[in-house]
Amino acid sequence: MDGVIIKAYGGFYFVWTGGRVIKCAIRGKIRRLRGQALVGDRVLVKPVNDAEGVVEDILPRSTELVRPPVANVEQSVIVFAIGNPEPNPVLLDRFLVQSQAAGIIPMICFNKNDLAGDAEHVKSDILKQYQKTGHSVFWVSAKTGALDGLREALKGRISVFAGPSGVGKSSLLNILQPGLELKTGDISSKLKRGKHTTRHVELIPLAGGGLVADTPGFSSMHLPSMRREDLAGYFNEFAIFEDGCKFTGCLHHREPGCAVKAAVERGEIAALRYRHYLDFLAEVIEAERRY
Repeated sequence: MDGVIIKAYGGFYFVWTGGRVIKCAIRGKIRRLRGQALVGDRVLVKPVNDAEGVVEDILPRSTELVRPPVANVEQSVIVFAIGNPEPNPVLLDRFLVQSQAAGIIPMICFNKNDLAGDAEHVKSDILKQYQKTGHSVFWVSAKTGALDGLREALKGRISVFAGPSGVGKSSLLNILQPGLELKTGDISSKLKRGKHTTRHVELIPLAGGGLVADTPGFSSMHLPSMRREDLAGYFNEFAIFEDGCKFTGCLHHREPGCAVKAAVERGEIAALRYRHYLDFLAEVIEAERRY
């Protein structure tokens, strides 16, 4: 039988197959041949009884995220809060690069808009930065139940919810799937960041269709390995200007006649995003020198 691993816990893998979940072990030779199994892996299972089975093979992956470790994801929902904790645009842009480098379509979800105070002003300021990226942007509140089209965007797709701790990923999933009752946590008053409430990665089937992964929150991420020439391709808004650059292979940094830098000066590319690009470019160049 074929199925999908929806949870790994206590050395066992829980596989959705034939309309039910069965608890499986994985043969040692499969581990040696295929490596570590991940949530999201498509597998071939030999049932032992109605509730248990053995994974006989792990099928090839279409995509793979390293952190969070999930396979075969089609899109990522990158969740940040408007406040409590305050959004971190540098981390958000790291998530965007990581997702695109893995071949996964990223969507940006700003939660807790009920905390924004002058919500329209905050919304306008944030959306100005990220609507120009071409990524879908959702403005939601788990507290009020306002989802801004997010439910429709998840239908029929395998998605991963990712973002720092405390931004409300589990709370949003509880709204999206009534009765789920994932554990949620408060923000640490001392550290001003969220407390981890999700301890493992798990795929959750939605009644409206689709699977989503609730993942442990985290607050830092290294850039994926890449050449310096590749980085600009993960900043989508650069693309329409790059043909105007004087030099082929322009890094949009110190080169004269750079159309991307000119677009930043005109306000057609967000200055914040461009600063992050330069910071990331320095990281990528430094990584090249080390290795």
